[in-house]
Amino acid sequence: HAISQSTKDDLVARGVPRDRIVVIHPGIDTRAFFPDSASRRTAEPAFLYIGRLRRYKGVEYAIRALARAGALRADIHLDIAGSGDDSPRLEKLARSLGVESRVQFHGRVSEAVKLNLLRTRWANIFPSCKEGWGITNIEAAACGTPSLASDSPGLRDSVRHGETGYLVPHGDVQALANRMVELASDPALVERLGQRARRFAEELSWDRAAEETERWMQGILR
Repeated sequence: HAISQSTKDDLVARGVPRDRIVVIHPGIDTRAFFPDSASRRTAEPAFLYIGRLRRYKGVEYAIRALARAGALRADIHLDIAGSGDDSPRLEKLARSLGVESRVQFHGRVSEAVKLNLLRTRWANIFPSCKEGWGITNIEAAACGTPSLASDSPGLRDSVRHGETGYLVPHGDVQALANRMVELASDPALVERLGQRARRFAEELSWDRAAEETERWMQGILR
């Protein structure tokens, strides 16, 4: 089975018959990832990337978008949590664009810090060129936080455009900056998207994933 429609399409392109592939989305533990009324969003608009710092993840687009958005909103911040071999290049980029004071590199973070970041930032940003699914989008959604993601394989499955966040063309810095400014200027929109995102995450229980997997396996046995 495939974890997303994008993965199924990729397998079909590689020659696997379409009717032999079933899509079963991974689950999310919505009892571990949930909105917390005690965790308020930051006073100034702050966006979050959380994950490995590898070049293909496209984190540089988030930094460049922050610099572009600064022309309209100088109060926007970006938190980057995670480690990887692209970290030195990204830190140098932030300095060269003059936004190092508005970009915080947290390095690898604990689960408690991760949860706090997911709950308190205005949106999760996932600018990767390709993923299987995009679990960070779903973790953010479960915490009541929308996502801004590349319209790329996997991510277009884990973000419902205009409902749980927004998709932008991969690598389009201006489009990402525009969405950052839009959310930064409209806290009510952030909350509406976040509430819908939470409802989306609640549809993705592990019980549901297990039941669909069991049906799929029973079908094979028959």
